Amino acid sequence: MFSLTHLHPMLVHFPIALIMVGFLAELIYLFYKKEVCLTKVGFYLLILGTLAACAAVLSGFLFTDNMAGAAGQIKETHELCALLTVIFALVTSAIRIYLMMQKTEKPGLNKLAFVFYGITAIAVSATGFFGGNLVYNYMMPL
Repeated sequence: MFSLTHLHPMLVHFPIALIMVGFLAELIYLFYKKEVCLTKVGFYLLILGTLAACAAVLSGFLFTDNMAGAAGQIKETHELCALLTVIFALVTSAIRIYLMMQKTEKPGLNKLAFVFYGITAIAVSATGFFGGNLVYNYMMPL
């Protein structure tokens, strides 16, 4: 039977995949500048990943239980990484939307957006690591 507690585990995979693949597209674009579609793919995956990260964080705060001890400490780290992911994703999305609306080349802002995208990818990876640690080391029967 479906429970709201199942919602968070169902949603968390989307921001991880979308942000990581989007950043990979941006990284490949650095080497193949003539493939403009790569940066567009990176942009759209960033937007979708940001929305998915917001939904995942919200579902985590609303529908997961409190934990004590070592699991509680890991959950706090997981939550901090998730908040940082959302903040960096929102900042990166705002910069990229601004650049798209300006329709002029701003190399400094492009580099800043790329750096923030990379930080977002690292943050979502760390969030996934600590979330996986919680599931596999503290919640799953062996």
